[in-house]
Formats: sequence, C-alpha cells, structure tokens
Amino acid sequence: MPLTVLSVGYPLAPVSQTTAGGAEHILATLDEALVKAGHRSLVIAPEGSRCRGTLLPVATPKDNFDDAAREFASAQFRSAITSALAKHPVDVIHMHGLDFLQYLPDAGVPVIATLHLPPNWYPSEVFKLSRPHTHLVCVSESQARECPRRPSGMRVIPNGVCLDNLHPGWTKGNYIFALGRICPEKGFHLALDAASQCGIPMLLAGQVFDYETHRQYFETMIRPRLNEQNRFLGAIGGRRKQQLLAGARCLVVSSLVPETSCLVAMEAIACGTPVVALRRGALPEIVEHGRTGFLVDSPSQLTGAILASGNLSSSLCRESAEKKFSADRMIRDYLSLYQEIGNLRRELAVSSYQEVA
Repeated sequence: MPLTVLSVGYPLAPVSQTTAGGAEHILATLDEALVKAGHRSLVIAPEGSRCRGTLLPVATPKDNFDDAAREFASAQFRSAITSALAKHPVDVIHMHGLDFLQYLPDAGVPVIATLHLPPNWYPSEVFKLSRPHTHLVCVSESQARECPRRPSGMRVIPNGVCLDNLHPGWTKGNYIFALGRICPEKGFHLALDAASQCGIPMLLAGQVFDYETHRQYFETMIRPRLNEQNRFLGAIGGRRKQQLLAGARCLVVSSLVPETSCLVAMEAIACGTPVVALRRGALPEIVEHGRTGFLVDSPSQLTGAILASGNLSSSLCRESAEKKFSADRMIRDYLSLYQEIGNLRRELAVSSYQEVA
C-alpha cells in the first residue's frame, strides 16, 4: 500500500542532489526513490530546494547564520511541520537535521531521525527520547558504536551513491581533488599543504556557508594557500563534479573529526579514483587501504600517500564501489523501514478504533 512520507531537512541548507552536504544529498535521493516507487513524498526544506516529490518550502535566512537565525529557522520548521500534519495523512516523518529535537512533533505520527553527524554533536537528550515510535538510524557501524546505548536500540543503514551517474574516466589528470563544505572541521588546509609539498596541483571545490566560523576559516586558512597551482572552484555538481572526480590522481579527505560516512569518497572510488584520507570514523569502512586508497594517521603522512596513489587501479576502485556503495541497497533498506513503521501505525490505528467501538 502506498505511503505518505514527510521528509524534513536542515533549516539552513537547501535540499538538492548538488548541495554540499551529505544529509541533503541523501534526503534528495530518498525523495526521488519514494516517487519512483509510487509513494507520496512531501519535503519540508528551505526555499530554493529541489525535489521530485511535493516541496513544502520554508522561508529561512539565506545569510548570516548566527544563533538568532538558527532559532528563527527552527521556529519556521516547527510551524511547517504542524501545518503539513494538519493537511496531509502522513504515515512516517523522516528527519535529517542536526537540530531536529527543536522541531520534533509531539507523539503521534512515527518518526525516523537519521543521525548524519558525529554522535557527540547532538544533545544528549536525543539518545534518551521517551516519545513513542521514534526511531534513530546511524549511517555507519563506527558511528553506531560511538552512540550511547538506547533501550529501543538503533538501526544502521549505510549511505550509498547512485552508481549510474558515476563513471571512471579514460585518462587521469595530474591534479589532486578535494570537495565538501568549506569549514574548519574538514581540514582542507592540510590537503592544500600536502599538495604543495608534492608539487602536484590541487583543485578544491565546495560551498562556504554563511557562518562566521566558516567565512573566517576560508579567509585565514584557505585563501592564503591558493595560487596558480592550488585553485578554489566554488560549489560544483552534476557532470562537472563527475568529470573532476574521474580525472583526479586521487581525492584527499583531510577531516579533523570522525566522518560518520563520506559520500564524496564513495563517489570518487566509483569514478575509479583512489582516496587518500586521515583515518577517522567511518573512512576505514569505505577505503580499502592499499587497494582503493590509503589511510594515514597524521597529516604529515598525506604527502607520501598522495604520491603512492598513482599506482592504484581504477578498475579495482570501481569494482569495490559496485560491491559496497550502491544507493539501491540504501533505498531498499529505508523503503523497508518506512513500510514496516507505516504498517505498524495502521495496525495501531485499527486496534484503537476497535477498542473504542
């Protein structure tokens, strides 16, 4: 039986396949999958978002993301969720934002909350929720191990990428590539330093969101490292991103925090490009050391790994991606969870009706 799923993004990040954020990318992928499977997909997200289902756009701040802006955006999302539940027969709510606790609706419709970020970034209350029929999902085994134990447990549904849109290139260029949100925790300055030490040009792509710390990081740690060899491309997506991934000598992931997943690493490997990464969080679940890339324990080791990456096989990278990273598996797991929870909600509704009757 078709379901109605209400997906809720993060109030300050538009949802699309090209947004520089894993949570937004996953939400967009699941929205498209729901529509293709014959379900009804409703999406609450900032104005300017793009989705295949029905977008319920919310006017939220587009710049100067300070505390006041975040509070205002959360209030707008609370109102939008209340309105959506009043107008539509929603079976499941799927929340993706770091701050979902601030607009979590009262008991009623079952909620799935996917934790896209490190567990210690969330308020401790997230792991003590007493709200009935509220399910937490982790995106990797390493992330789940770091979460506080919860009586109702947690599910793990690893992220995946659409392999049909990712292909190895015919030839490799002589450049290093890095991609993501331009912010302190991503450590892109370390990748730029390693590229300079190697004498290999580096292309950095991504979005600088309008948080003060992000702007300061770009101006003080990234811009001074840019030159004729090391270039910043800004936000990219679609075919250009695929071509740059496929043509790179390697992708560098220099995150300073544990990565709960890493979509760009999956995409690079699917494009036949090895990944050089600091050994953080879920990256050992993604990168096969010595086969699809190299994992190092300190920034000083990035240079040697970058130079060695040129000896790795593009075809082995693609083969690994086909075995491990298909979005089809992730989609099946989420659709199965939606169906399970939706069926339970309907059974409870029937049981309550019978008791009243």
